[in-house]
Amino acid sequence: MNILQETYTLSNGVKIPKIGLGTWQSKPGDEAYNAVLLALKNGYRHIDTAEGYQNEESVGRAVRDSGIPREEIFITSKLESHIKTYEGAKKAFEETLEKLGFDYLDLFLIHAPWPWSEMGKNCDEGNVEAWKAMEEFYKAGKIRAIGVSNFDPNHIKNILDNTDIVPHVNQIGYFIGLDQSKTIEYCNQKNIFIEAYSPLGIGYLLDNKDIQNVAKKYNKSTAQICIRYLLQKGTAPLPKSTHEHRIIENGDVDFEIAADDMAFLDTIKGDPRRWE
Repeated sequence: MNILQETYTLSNGVKIPKIGLGTWQSKPGDEAYNAVLLALKNGYRHIDTAEGYQNEESVGRAVRDSGIPREEIFITSKLESHIKTYEGAKKAFEETLEKLGFDYLDLFLIHAPWPWSEMGKNCDEGNVEAWKAMEEFYKAGKIRAIGVSNFDPNHIKNILDNTDIVPHVNQIGYFIGLDQSKTIEYCNQKNIFIEAYSPLGIGYLLDNKDIQNVAKKYNKSTAQICIRYLLQKGTAPLPKSTHEHRIIENGDVDFEIAADDMAFLDTIKGDPRRWE
């Protein structure tokens, strides 16, 4: 079986494909539409979008035009980071469904614990309100799984302490050199699955000489090593591209990185200034 057809199983039994196409910074219109269509044509069955990307409509149109049955494609979207009320979350979710043109979502996430314009702000109360709205849609069958994004352990604990449903997913920036061990360890303890966005470190890892040397050893691209590394960490990477050859390459990772090479990749330190 090709890895694009392989799945992980979330805590509620829902299956999620191991690799997804990220659409962050894919412009609405032809760019996002064509990227999704190309990914689906080449075997991807997991597409990640968000209200904040402003390309939900293009993503939904591509899924419909692909001719692939809706139930065979795993679609994620996200609640905009500044929406921290029960009513606001309900309205935003209905708008997401309308833009996508679907009657349900596979996964819906709170995009961040705080508005992007006020990073670090305490929004504990608002996150609980938004989560309660998502729980309602989940119980009604409108969302197959619900989760969070960019949440640290303290943000997640707030959800666990004040609501009924443990998040099924936490989608975080995770790549070679970025230490996310505390968040991942906490999520593992709570059976919260990790998705890894920006698996190529927003592209800067492609110039890393150490990763390039490992790639040569396996006769693979640097991007393929970065993506395979995250798969072997038990996460679902979400590589983003709008070019067909790269979309194909990013999904062609049916190989194994040896334990000693994984250990070496673990020693690489990222440049946090590049991440910010």
